[in-house]
Amino acid sequence: MLDRTGKAILPAAAPRRRRKWTRRDGRRRLRLSRRTRLALMLAGAIGLLAALYAFAPRPEPAPDRAEATAALKRGLVLYGRGNVSGALAAAEEATTADKTWGLAHAFAARLHLAQGDGDAAEAEIARALRTGFAPRRAHHLLAEAWLVQGDPDRAIAEAAKAPARYAGYATRVRARATAAQGDSGGAQALLAPLLDRDDAAAWADLGTIRRDAGDIGGAIGAAARAGAIDPATPGLLVLKGTLVRSQYGLVAALPWFDAALKRDPADLDALIEDAATLGDLGRMRAMLAVTRRAIAADPADPRAYYLQAVLAARAGRFDLARVLLQKTGGTLNGMPAVLLLGGMLDYHDRAYEQAIGQWRELADLQPYNLTARRLLGAALLRAGDAKGALDALRPAALRADADRYTLTLVGRAFEAIGERDWAGIYLDRAAAPERGAAAPFGTDDSIAVLAAAADDAPGDPQAAVDYVRGLIETGQHDDALARAQHLAHAAPGAPAAQLLVGDVLTGMAREADAAAAYAHAADLRFDAPTALRLVTALDHAGRRDEAAHTLGLYLAQNPESRDALRLTARWQLAAGRWDDAIVTLERLRARLGDKDAVLLAELGSAHLGRGDTASATRLTAAAHALAPLDPAIADAYGWALFKAGKPAAARQLLRQAVATAPDHPGLRAHLAAAEGDATVRLD
Repeated sequence: MLDRTGKAILPAAAPRRRRKWTRRDGRRRLRLSRRTRLALMLAGAIGLLAALYAFAPRPEPAPDRAEATAALKRGLVLYGRGNVSGALAAAEEATTADKTWGLAHAFAARLHLAQGDGDAAEAEIARALRTGFAPRRAHHLLAEAWLVQGDPDRAIAEAAKAPARYAGYATRVRARATAAQGDSGGAQALLAPLLDRDDAAAWADLGTIRRDAGDIGGAIGAAARAGAIDPATPGLLVLKGTLVRSQYGLVAALPWFDAALKRDPADLDALIEDAATLGDLGRMRAMLAVTRRAIAADPADPRAYYLQAVLAARAGRFDLARVLLQKTGGTLNGMPAVLLLGGMLDYHDRAYEQAIGQWRELADLQPYNLTARRLLGAALLRAGDAKGALDALRPAALRADADRYTLTLVGRAFEAIGERDWAGIYLDRAAAPERGAAAPFGTDDSIAVLAAAADDAPGDPQAAVDYVRGLIETGQHDDALARAQHLAHAAPGAPAAQLLVGDVLTGMAREADAAAAYAHAADLRFDAPTALRLVTALDHAGRRDEAAHTLGLYLAQNPESRDALRLTARWQLAAGRWDDAIVTLERLRARLGDKDAVLLAELGSAHLGRGDTASATRLTAAAHALAPLDPAIADAYGWALFKAGKPAAARQLLRQAVATAPDHPGLRAHLAAAEGDATVRLD
């Protein structure tokens, strides 16, 4: 067909099909061709099949008994060397290579028990039994798992089912469970046949049982015997470290824990004991590093978090300390150290009722813990229970050597109930420049009650000790000495018994004999109460050089001991060793801050002795501001002012000091010098 010009007219091209958009529910939707839809459906089906394949259950790999056997052999070698964590890693390789091998699961359970993880051990025992492990071969392991979980009754019952082949192991479990029930004598009797056969593990168990019962000498001997039989006995190095720490001190214990960690770098018990010892030595950075290693080895173990909480509290980071303590999951609740820390955090937060609950429990657990009673009394007084505070503080306040803080608390408690006369007595004692001699812990019970308790429980050493202390309190020293010596003879390895003999002899003013008893106790446990008793007895017996040597030995092992540092500083001041005294007192000040009036006064006196009157005046003035009624502090401030050329102000303070403590010769001598007369005038 042609147009008007003669050109052909071509038919119109078919329009291109376009993708059309339609509106549906306000949204645009792409209309796809049928071919495209089919392609997308096919791709979706392929993806679904791939996903189903990916998540489909896989058949278990075939057990590789050869690989499992090789791993198990490696584990046995490592265990024989004392590397429990390395052996456990090998055992886990064995159970992974062959999940159906009950022996591998049982070996893993045994290693979990060596690490003190009863829950993991019980789970592995269950896996072993499911894979055909004979139940008769698991009774002893299951018994120990339940013992570690804190169920000694169930442990004893299960251990009784063990066949003769595992009788030795089962007997050790029964002995430890019996000791956990409070019968250490029965536990030791159970171990006797194994000890006769030189079973190293039984000797190590005996060492632990004796240590926990307070028989340090017996524990030392048992640990030494275990080491002679098999030095690689699991846990032996840590046991020896704890005994060395008790017998010699903190520094001496560190090499034992280091040796345990060299053998097994992930030994949790060694890590925890090492960290705790470093903390007591004041090596906080090292302590933190070791606790982090412990957490890396087992994030579920609560002890490392507790130690970090202690570290945070010492640094004043109480919120962090509480968070870390919560990470323990409550598994350590009821332990004395945790009760002490938890109460401190509550007290800081002014949650006094919660603090009272924790510290009351601590005082019940440790009735002779003066610190616990002092804290409990402070919390009760803060909470408005003055009578309760007096009940808590009474045994400590009855002591001639009661500290200023305790006496002040008692005085304030009497004020709160309107007993002004009694308040004055105790506040005057708090202000006195000198403390009395150390004395046994006071008791409210009558001798008849204490005697009846001792007779009713002849095997209870605590009842016997309470009775002897009651005899001391009532002045019946001859009877007290006879009973104390009987206890010491019956338990020669128990330092508490030797201390008791020394306490009786001290009460009888037989200082030389008391020093001998304290020295015997110090050979077993060289801790602060023992060392300071020995130092004091030697000093009172006229043996100051021996006393100073003993104090130096203790400080070398325990450089952060506040009591030992205070005593050292006072002896340095008395000897005129001003520079040494300043160094010692500054160490204390770094820990205690500027809120200890006595410390500041003593530091001021040391500076005054070396001729620095400006520093002496500044420090003693700060001390007087904290404790204006203390005569010793008023004297220190007044004497510093006198040496600084301010006699009028000095005489006023020195007169105040002598008026408060008129019988103190040192205070009277300072006032006499300031008055310019050998006769002291108070008007």
